[in-house]
Formats: sequence, structure tokens, C-alpha cells
Amino acid sequence: MTRPPRPRRPTMTDIAKLAGVSQSTVSLVINHMSGAKVSKVTRDAVLRIARELGYPVERHAHAAAETTARNLIVYLTDELTTSPHAMQTIDGAKEAAWEHDCLVAVFATRGDPEREGAVFARMLGHPALLGVIYSTIFTRAVTVPAALADTPTVLLNCHARERTRSSVVPGELLGGYAATMHLIEAGHRRIGFINGEQWIEAAAERLKGYRQALSSADIPYDPALVRAGDWQVADGYARALDLLALPQRPTALFCANDLMAIGALDAARERKLAVPRDLSIVGYDDQDIARYTHPPLSTVLLPNYEMGRWAADSLIAQVRANHAAKAHIKMECPLVARDSVAPPTA
Repeated sequence: MTRPPRPRRPTMTDIAKLAGVSQSTVSLVINHMSGAKVSKVTRDAVLRIARELGYPVERHAHAAAETTARNLIVYLTDELTTSPHAMQTIDGAKEAAWEHDCLVAVFATRGDPEREGAVFARMLGHPALLGVIYSTIFTRAVTVPAALADTPTVLLNCHARERTRSSVVPGELLGGYAATMHLIEAGHRRIGFINGEQWIEAAAERLKGYRQALSSADIPYDPALVRAGDWQVADGYARALDLLALPQRPTALFCANDLMAIGALDAARERKLAVPRDLSIVGYDDQDIARYTHPPLSTVLLPNYEMGRWAADSLIAQVRANHAAKAHIKMECPLVARDSVAPPTA
């Protein structure tokens, strides 16, 4: 005697079709995600249809309650004090976490494996731990510590060579491209570039963006117009003086961070060049000081706060909404146009 076929269990896809919403919306409702922007009407409709189909709503609610109890995010970084960027990313992560009823605990290890191991030993077994945001001060490839093998982890301002974890980094190449194109569109063709140390990934990517912008405008790349600095004001000043002493000096300078651009402004004043009438200058990072220079500095925004928010949102969704897919994001670095760029004089 042939057994009758077992009735198919209803799925979230079935609920989504009947409710006229996406499967991700159903997942947010069924898993009782706090902070999810789903209207009460939609939430009630999804739950009603789920119960009518026989979907195990109560079992999911119990599991969701257990998951929501895990509301602690460990934010691990190698450095906090070298620049304001780290604090901006932490602020973004804290704000996003708070919207989901989570708290962020920050630990700085200064790249010391012993300190890192001590944090893992004390925190990875914490009953409230939701997951880890693993961050670096310089954008670079990292090897994810073996201790995090079974812990939900998102990489912030770094990326894994094996691409096994979600990650977010700034889109530095397009940032360098945007800065250079801003000068090209103003009419400049002889554009100097003061970069940081080439071993830093951000410097290498910003140089690629500079070269791609020149190429797209049919401007030959001239290595004589490129200098390597150390990201500090004094080096921006020295490298700018060097470029401005060339027999055919550049009419514009792109500096790979705002501090070196401030040094370049000082060099222009020493050479009696008015900015932007005689020399245009663009920086990078959009630090607070950039809006208070004379003139206010055109620059490129480094999206630290937005990257911090994305990392926290992504980690919480990964755990609470069972979003298993790995995302590798290069976040836009938009141009911030102020008053330090003008067309070149004849």
C-alpha cells in the first residue's frame, strides 16, 4: 500500500507571496527583530497568514527571544589614538547598535596578539555576546584570528584574504578619481599629487584613482609630478615646495589627506601664490579642520561613521535575521567641494 505524500511544510516564501511582501520582511517579522522598520499592519498580516498556513510562529518567537538576549557587540581595533577616524567609526557602530537594543564594548590592542588573546579569553564566552566587529586603523588585508572561527564577525576597514567574513572598506580608488576629476573639470591639466607611504593600501588605491582620472581625460601620467609624503603637515609643506619649484610647476595639487593639504596651503603662501586663484588644492578625509582653513578646503569624505553603522547593522542582521550571505562593501568616498579650487589662470 502506497503511503500518501506528506504535506509540504509552509515556508517564508509562501507567506511572502500571500502577504505581498519580500521574504526578508517575513523573516524580520517572524524572528521578532527589534528596530525593524515594518508597519503594524504589515506585521499583523504576516503573522496572521503564517498561523493560517501552520508555520511554527511561536517556536520562532521563542528562539528570537533567546537571540535578542544576546545584545553585546565586542568592537576590537588595533589603534584608537593616531587619528579621529577610529572614533568616528565607533560612533557609527554604537548608534546603529543602540537602535537594535545592543551595546558596544570597545577594546584597543595596539596590534599585540597577547592583548588580543586576553580580550578573546574574557569576552567570547560572555552569555550576552552577539558577535565581534574586527577593525584596523589602516585599511589592509588581515588573517581573521582562529579564536573567532565560531563567532559571528564583521571586518571593518579591513578585509580577509579568504573572503570568509563580511567586510566594509572605503572605496579609495574612486575617491582618488573623484578628487583628480574635480581638478580636471575645473580646467587643470598639470596636477601634482602628494601621496602617503606606498605600503599603505589607501595610498596605493588613491594613486590608482589619480592615474585613472588622468587617463580618462587623455592627460599623460608624469611621475615627476608625484611625491610620497608621510601624511603630516610638515611633509605636505615640504613636498608642495618641491613641486612648486619645478620649472613648469603644477597649477593644482591633490594631497592624499587633509593634513598634507594644510601643509601645501602654507607652501603656497610662502611662494606668494593665492589659493585658488594661482594654485588649486584638494585634500582627502574631510577632517573638521578642512572647513576652517583659508580658503575652506575642497576634499574627499572618508565615510568612517557610515562604515561603522554598516558593520553593526550587518552583524546584527547576520545573527538575528539569519542573513548568512557574505557582503564585501567598498563604501563611496564622495567629493566635498569648497573654495580651494578654481580654473587655472592663463
